[in-house]
Amino acid sequence: MSKKSKRYKALLEKVDLTKQYTLSEAIALAKECATAKFDESLELHVRLGVDPRHADQQVRSTIVLPFGTGHTKKVAVLALGEKQKEAQDAGADIVGGEDLVAEIQNGRLDFDAVIATPDIMKAAGRLGKVLGPRGLMPSAKTNTVTFDVAGVVKEIKAGRVEFRVDKTAITHNAVGKASFPVENLLGNVKALLRAILKARPAAVKGTYVKSITIAATMGVGIMVDPVSAQKDAAAE
Repeated sequence: MSKKSKRYKALLEKVDLTKQYTLSEAIALAKECATAKFDESLELHVRLGVDPRHADQQVRSTIVLPFGTGHTKKVAVLALGEKQKEAQDAGADIVGGEDLVAEIQNGRLDFDAVIATPDIMKAAGRLGKVLGPRGLMPSAKTNTVTFDVAGVVKEIKAGRVEFRVDKTAITHNAVGKASFPVENLLGNVKALLRAILKARPAAVKGTYVKSITIAATMGVGIMVDPVSAQKDAAAE
């Protein structure tokens, strides 16, 4: 059994692990539990009543958080012709065509997001084995295969995040930094929850949101009442 640190034991004394908190209570408590020596992220984990093994129960989309994430992503754009200059002018960090595809195939991964134009996807399709496992493969579902490279670059730089269920039907997303005001974090969480609710697959029956947990990077998982949280998010 792993030994818990004094810091972690102190955090456990602050959190009632049997209680389901409101969103605002959980966020305030998560901020209080962010006692590491760096500005921790606050994370939202939502367990959904879907079966990810079925294509018609996949949950995947994007949203621009109203108050950003506190982290500016490094964006790579795969494009041809004038779209390369458009991407550069919009603030893309890395821009290239088939030459960049080859570099990525050879191990270049110094970026946090990838956008591709449709006319380069024949070449970019070879990157599936490299980018897919990292969640970076451009996709029409997340609007990262598009000719509007400038618009998407700006969205990602402004705090656009992708949410998707993993194999255990849980979404995991950072919703800001512990240094953010509670009201900003609350605004981000509500926006993300609304987007997850909107993305509910038609094939899903019964309870969609089964549980919600909020935690700082190095903190304790704080359970949120999923019923009240959905009402709070919908009230916006």
